[in-house]
Amino acid sequence: MSAQLVKELRERSGAGMMDCKKALDANNGNVEAAIDWLRTKGLASAAKKAGRVAAEGLVAVASNGTTGAIIELNSETDFVARNEQFQALVHEVAQEALASGTDIEALKNQKAASGKTIAEEITGAVATIGENMNLRRIATLSVNDGVVATYIHSAVKPGMGKIGVLVALESTGDKAKLEALGKQIAMHIAAAKPEALNREGVSADALEREKSVLIEQAVASGKPKEVAEKMVEGRIRKYYEEIVLLEQAFVMDGKTKIADVVKAAEADAGAPITLKAYERFSLGEGIEKAEDDFAAEVAKVSGVA
Repeated sequence: MSAQLVKELRERSGAGMMDCKKALDANNGNVEAAIDWLRTKGLASAAKKAGRVAAEGLVAVASNGTTGAIIELNSETDFVARNEQFQALVHEVAQEALASGTDIEALKNQKAASGKTIAEEITGAVATIGENMNLRRIATLSVNDGVVATYIHSAVKPGMGKIGVLVALESTGDKAKLEALGKQIAMHIAAAKPEALNREGVSADALEREKSVLIEQAVASGKPKEVAEKMVEGRIRKYYEEIVLLEQAFVMDGKTKIADVVKAAEADAGAPITLKAYERFSLGEGIEKAEDDFAAEVAKVSGVA
C-alpha cells in the first residue's frame, strides 16, 4: 500500500498508522471504505475528517446590511498575512466582493478604487511583497429585508482573521436586535462548525454512510439487526444534533437549540425571523501543505525498509 494513501487516511481519520495500513489492506486501497472500516472498529472519529490546513493568508468579511461577502486571500507565509499592505488589499477585495456575487473571475475583473482590477492589484502586491498570492474563494449572502451579520474569530484587524462567518437573517424586525442575534449565531457557527443549515441540507450519501456504520457497530456489539436498527434511529437523531445548525445546542448555554434561540428572539425583534443561510470559511481548509518525508516512516513500520 502506498505511503501517500496511508498518510491521507491517517490525517483524515486520526487513527494510528498501522491501523490505517490494515484498513487500506482490508478495503483494497479505497480510502472512504477504509474510514468506515476504522469507524466500525472504534478506531476513528467522524469529527476528524477535515483535511490538513496548510495555506496562509487571511479570511475577510464585509456587509452593507442586507448583503454580506466573505473571501479568502492566500499567501505563502503567515508573516505576509501580518503585512499592512497585504491586509489593506484583503480589506479592499472583501469590499469589492459585495458587488461581484459568487463569481470569483468577476471579482478579479472588478475595478478597485485605484482604477486597476482586483487581479492587477494582487499581481502588484506579489511584485512588491515578493510572495505568491491566490484569491481562492468567495461567497455572498443576501436578504430582501433583515440583516447579513458578520463575525471574525480572533481578528488580526477589524473584519479579517483566520475564521470568518456570515449569517443571513430574514425579518422585518428591529435591525439592531437582528444584528446582535446574527453575531451570536455567527460566533456559535465559528465554534460548532455545522455541516448543514437543516436536515434537508445533509448529504444523502453522508447520511447513508453514517447509518451503515452505526448499524455495523450495533450488530458487532451482539444486538439483533432489528434491535440494532431501532438503536440507530436514536443515534441518527444525535448525528443531526451534531452537524445541523438549527438542531445544534447553542454554545452560549450548551442546551438551547439554535432554532429555539431564533424563535425566542422574535419577541425582542418585534417580528418573525428566518435563519436563511450561513457561510463559514476557515483559512486554508482542505489545502495540503508541502509533502514531507513520510514514506520512510511508513516503510519502516510496514517492514519494507
